[in-house]
Amino acid sequence: MGWIVSLIVGALVGWLASIVMKTNAQMGSIANIVVGIVGAWIGAWLGGLVGISPTNFVGTTLLSIVGACVLIAILKALNVLKA
Repeated sequence: MGWIVSLIVGALVGWLASIVMKTNAQMGSIANIVVGIVGAWIGAWLGGLVGISPTNFVGTTLLSIVGACVLIAILKALNVLKA
């Protein structure tokens, strides 16, 4: 059950990050899931560096969206995604 929830939340986070970064039309559902899950890891790592530790679902989701946006920005810089 945990994997299913991770996939759903990852898809939501990736989709929201792609809307923020204006890459929504270029990314499919699988890409949204991957960006959302990897972005959550990046967000948790960045949050740890600056001392942010969310204690609820909303805070964790927002930090995951920030991490996913960072990942999309890196992918744009590497020309993996079109600007």
